[in-house]
This record gives sequence, structure tokens and C-alpha cells, in this order.
Amino acid sequence: MRLNTKVRYGLRAMVQIGLDSETGILQKDISLKQGVSNKYLDQIIAPLKANGLIEKAHNPHAGYILSRPATRITAYDIYRAFEPVLSLVPCIENNDKCKRLNTCATAQFWSGLNRQVRSYFESQTLQQLIDHQRQLNRKQDLSQ
Repeated sequence: MRLNTKVRYGLRAMVQIGLDSETGILQKDISLKQGVSNKYLDQIIAPLKANGLIEKAHNPHAGYILSRPATRITAYDIYRAFEPVLSLVPCIENNDKCKRLNTCATAQFWSGLNRQVRSYFESQTLQQLIDHQRQLNRKQDLSQ
């Protein structure tokens, strides 16, 4: 399973916005801190805004903030901003179109794995990722 770059960079952008959510962060600063081009970040920010995960800060010069507490945003919420459904194999997504569903021994395997992956995404909050990033940043600061 390989996640597309929008999901991966979207998660990173959300962590960065969460780190700076009290004051807000400009898109150009997210770009610099995360090593993502500002142009590509346009394609990341738009779905995050459209899905109600981020909003413009009240101060127009402050950039973006989280639209709700990081404890109430899951990795799955962020994933869904970029993908309509989590489906490891096509037959799970469109099981009514799969002619082999009732005779395929692997269908149950894929369905179970898909449930576990989705459950993991749903169990991980943005706050957990932000806290972990803060720990990593502290370790890096101490080593310099």
C-alpha cells in the first residue's frame, strides 16, 4: 500500500499548522519548514480548508490555524480530505461489482486488513502527532 503524496504532505502540513495554531502560520512558512513547494502546497491547503480542518487566522497576516482542537482531528479525517474512501484493493471499495466476492478466499483477508488500517488511522489524533513532533524538535535542539 502506498499513500499518495497529498495525503503524506497533508498530514505534515497539519502537524505544522498544529504546532503554530495559537498564532497561525503562513503558507510560505509551512512550505519552508516542511520542504514542500508553495505551488504544490496550494493543492494541499485547499482540500484541508474545504473539509473544515483548517481556516484562515483571524489576523489576516497570521495565515492558517486549526478549525477545531487537534485532539478532535484524526489522521483519518486528514486522509479523507484527499481520498473519498480508504480501500486497499478495488474489490473492497466496489464489492457489489466484484463477481468473485462470494467465491474469493482473499476477499475476507483484504476486508479485515482494510478495517485494521482504517482503525489505526482513526485512532491517531493530530494532537498525538504534534506532541511527537515537539519531542523530536526538542531532541534535535539539544543535539545542536
